[in-house]
Amino acid sequence: MKDFGGKIAVVTGGGTGMGRALVRQLVAEGCHVATCDIIAENLAETVELATAEAGQGARVTSALCDVAVEDQVVAFRDHVRDAFETEHINLLFNNAGIGGGGSFIEDSRDEWERTFNICWYGVYYTARAFREMLVASAGHGGGHMVNTSSVNGFRASLGGNIPHTAYSAAKFAVKGFSEALINDFRFNAPHLKVSVVMPGHVGTEIGVNTGRILGYREPKDWTADDIARARKQRATMGVPDESLDSLDDDAFRAEMQRRRERYREAPVSPAQAAEIILDGVRRENWRILVGKDAVALDEAVRQTPLEAYDLDFSAKVWASMAD
Repeated sequence: MKDFGGKIAVVTGGGTGMGRALVRQLVAEGCHVATCDIIAENLAETVELATAEAGQGARVTSALCDVAVEDQVVAFRDHVRDAFETEHINLLFNNAGIGGGGSFIEDSRDEWERTFNICWYGVYYTARAFREMLVASAGHGGGHMVNTSSVNGFRASLGGNIPHTAYSAAKFAVKGFSEALINDFRFNAPHLKVSVVMPGHVGTEIGVNTGRILGYREPKDWTADDIARARKQRATMGVPDESLDSLDDDAFRAEMQRRRERYREAPVSPAQAAEIILDGVRRENWRILVGKDAVALDEAVRQTPLEAYDLDFSAKVWASMAD
């Protein structure tokens, strides 16, 4: 799909980050876009920005939707059909996601399943709900499904060796589902394409949004128990940082808040990530890596898969990027 002008796109998780950037860039190219999010004020801001930037008569519509709840996803699909008076869409970006559910041992089942349900079932429910509208794109320029996985779909650890079990399990599922669709579409709906997106560190609001959705306190509001748990977790995982570990509780709280906010200072911005993704869609690439860290991690896991969970593996990968 070389040209997005006049096409119809659906973007989940459009309230912030890569989702918002995708909405804005698609609309600016004349694509009609429907987007959803679970946080109302974020969604409203995206719509305001995108509407002001719309090109070639492009329209924007939106709806609140928790993608982990199938009935809400179906209602969103019906909204898209009615708002655009269409039986087809051309592009489906399954972008919504959160973090959380790090430990299968230590974290609660509710948090684990909430994370997994958003990150995996959000993709599945949305793909299932919009399946017929994508198939109906035959004769209307064809269709393309774009599913956002993660580098945690290459290696199931966050950053270095931090357990990230719910998120990683979901992102592996998204990657596998997307790859399975390549031949499914080829033989059963040849006018459809699929891509899986594997972002590395992109400066999004995923940390803040995860906290709001799962009810986390931000580090600046951590209690003494929260701090004790964070210190224990760092010690258990062998994360050396004497400058942090030597801080008293107030300073520790402030430093962790600063690091949370610094996450936005990433090598790749949401706008840059969206450009990479849309370029990959134009090229019909079935896998789209976002960021040098994603490329390096992918290569390292492929080259030495049995070493992928050695405790020094991440350090070797980051060192290779500096060479």
